[in-house]
Amino acid sequence: MINKIDRNNWTLVSDFVLLGFTENKKLKLPLFVFFSLVYFLTVLCNIGMAVIIWISPQLYVAMYIFLFNLSLLDTFFSTCICPKMLATFITKTHISFIECATQLFFGVTFGTSECFILVFMAYDRYVAICSPLSYLVIMTNKLCFTLVTISHITGVLHSLIHTVATFSISFCKSKIHHFFCDIHPLLKLSCQETTTNEILLFAFTGSITMFCIMAILLSYLCIVCAIFKISSAGLRHRTFSTCSSHLISVLLFYGSTMFTYVRPNSKYKEQDLSGSIFYTAIIPMLNPFIYSLRNRDVKNAIRKTLGARILCNGL
Repeated sequence: MINKIDRNNWTLVSDFVLLGFTENKKLKLPLFVFFSLVYFLTVLCNIGMAVIIWISPQLYVAMYIFLFNLSLLDTFFSTCICPKMLATFITKTHISFIECATQLFFGVTFGTSECFILVFMAYDRYVAICSPLSYLVIMTNKLCFTLVTISHITGVLHSLIHTVATFSISFCKSKIHHFFCDIHPLLKLSCQETTTNEILLFAFTGSITMFCIMAILLSYLCIVCAIFKISSAGLRHRTFSTCSSHLISVLLFYGSTMFTYVRPNSKYKEQDLSGSIFYTAIIPMLNPFIYSLRNRDVKNAIRKTLGARILCNGL
């Protein structure tokens, strides 16, 4: 606890310096090239996926409505983080108080919304496998848009809580040992007690993460029970393979976010950025490949789109 005398000696900061992923000068250029490619592929592939879904009437079903939103979220999430991260490889990167708060707000918003989109995608798989005859009756476009809206509203509200709480404290250090404005590294810059912020982080982020994980586990428990009732081993395999892409995405996303956020601030290490780089840069790039490589509907839609484009050019 800092006493009143110490508080009078505080020098409050109005802007911050992002130290980036590494301070090793030999690694900066290779990492800049690598993450530039990652960001380019992320935007290209996710926008491409969203466009394919948008222009393909055969994909106007619940699963692809959620995938469309996931692609947009990954694009926005990566765009919120990566440009500043790339700048840290080139020069000393300053970020103003307002810019930092804005980046934190949108980062938490998109991340939280993605948590719930993954839950609703699990529910979609549950209905498709456990109630296939009622699928089109239950998973209507109206329900999908309602669930998507809920995910975005929850993301905004959750983000507001942490953004207001984080930027209500005073900062007396300016160097952020991170490549973007995140909650843990910002709390490290405060010279006052941050117990309340840590409790909020653990309570809200922990509760949301555990709720989403439990909802996904419950959905897949019902799915597994339904699959085991199928007599044909080949049909069981084909049925479960429809869930494989979603399961991979869930394991990657929730594994990295839990590693990053669901722990006390005292356990946070300034050099420990592996979880953050994974869910902010790598996973958004991987998702389009995860959901398209083994998805016959998406590959057929891509072929039709490319075929129609080639035909038009030929004419």
